[in-house]
Amino acid sequence: MAHISRKELKKDDLRETLAHGADAVLSHQQLTLYLLIAALVVGLGVYGWWTYSQRQTLKASVAFDAAMKIFQAPLASPGTPPLPNEPMYLDPDKKYTDASQKFGDVAAKYPRTRPGQLAKYYYALSLEKVGKNEQAKSLLQPLAGGDGEFAPIAKFELAELDDFTGQGDEAGKLYQQLMDKPTVLVPKPVAMLALAEHYRDKDPAQAAKLYGQIKSDYPDTKIADQASQELALLPGKS
Repeated sequence: MAHISRKELKKDDLRETLAHGADAVLSHQQLTLYLLIAALVVGLGVYGWWTYSQRQTLKASVAFDAAMKIFQAPLASPGTPPLPNEPMYLDPDKKYTDASQKFGDVAAKYPRTRPGQLAKYYYALSLEKVGKNEQAKSLLQPLAGGDGEFAPIAKFELAELDDFTGQGDEAGKLYQQLMDKPTVLVPKPVAMLALAEHYRDKDPAQAAKLYGQIKSDYPDTKIADQASQELALLPGKS
């Protein structure tokens, strides 16, 4: 058996140390490479989803605009010449029925887009226009109960529909919620005015109180002027 010198042993130790070091560096490089590949895959996935989302939103916007053209189309008299590239209707029921179908399609096809969510609200409005109040409510209730940006206007419309269909207590609760948590879409004075109108016939004193508060809190505004006019028309005020 050949004698291995102390010097050679040190060299072997050094080689082993270098081998371990190289292996560690290589493993680290491989891990870094794997992490870079993973990040690239995630990045491509995010970009792909973002691109898909943008395309869906664009398609939804185009479809929503087409539905809105119908919803806002003028009602013409027989013999009125049509406007180029603009829808025109003689029958309001036909107009809002067509609009409801268009908005319903947008809401169904693009539910995760902003235009798709807004289309659901206008779908309900269109149904309401043709007297399909229960169907309109079924659409407004989940919108009003959620935390989306259109929840306040859905809640406001649902309150008006509740008032119209004889569910005044529910309407009053919704108006009060809108007053307690005002938003840009439904400011506090708008909710106050609606609540005052809600109380107008069954509790004129409460309505008068709300009209007076509007005038006090929002002086020199159009809504204060409207409150003054409504206050003057209350039973017992004329």
